[in-house]
Amino acid sequence: MVGKLLVRGMLAGIVAGLLTFAFARIVGEPHVDQAISFEEKAAAARGEAPEPEIVSRETQAGLGLLTGVVAYGAAFGGLFSLVFAYAYGRAGALSVRALSAWLALGAFIALVIVPNLKYPANPPSVGDPETIGARTGLFFLMIAISLATMVFSLKVRRRAVAKLGAWNGSIVAALVYVAIIAAVQLSMPVINEVPAAFPAVLLWKFRVAAIGMQVIMWTTIGLLFGAMVERSAFLRTNARVTMKSA
Repeated sequence: MVGKLLVRGMLAGIVAGLLTFAFARIVGEPHVDQAISFEEKAAAARGEAPEPEIVSRETQAGLGLLTGVVAYGAAFGGLFSLVFAYAYGRAGALSVRALSAWLALGAFIALVIVPNLKYPANPPSVGDPETIGARTGLFFLMIAISLATMVFSLKVRRRAVAKLGAWNGSIVAALVYVAIIAAVQLSMPVINEVPAAFPAVLLWKFRVAAIGMQVIMWTTIGLLFGAMVERSAFLRTNARVTMKSA
């Protein structure tokens, strides 16, 4: 049955990827073009020769972007389904759609909001190419720490609920998560390679578009996957297992 959940998760991720591509194509790509134009003008003012275009801009904004977001959606949709399969029945009396929505919200916070608070997205023309490895490593390290902290906070919540009740236990777990993440982010190195002359409005719009893509991705996965699984054989099988164990 987990295999069927995996297929549903990947299908939900593919749909989410297609919707995300449409949003990125309409909202995000114009900001990328403006950022590239700014960098080209700045390089020309410094007397630097333009860099050769290995992959055309049209391909990057079209087939390349589509392939990337659909593959991302399918991969994370599949992982999402595996987490759902593990959590279902262990997360209290939550319905399928509620559990799916809560898991998607948790993923959005841990994988998107937290790392982007410390290392927000920049247009492709912004930043020193020599530091891309270090910047990428720090970003993924922040994701790993965020995920580990969320798992730890959920364990804290489970113990706190037994003593303080569901509401107070959830507040305690949230405070633990925020405190740990705040301490980690304050201790990690700061990276700011945005040129002083770069338009602040353009940078803001690009980052909002980048977050918007993730909102569409995780909202679609959470809601669509929950709807697809709600009446599936997985639920009937799980119910029979629960009744037998009882």
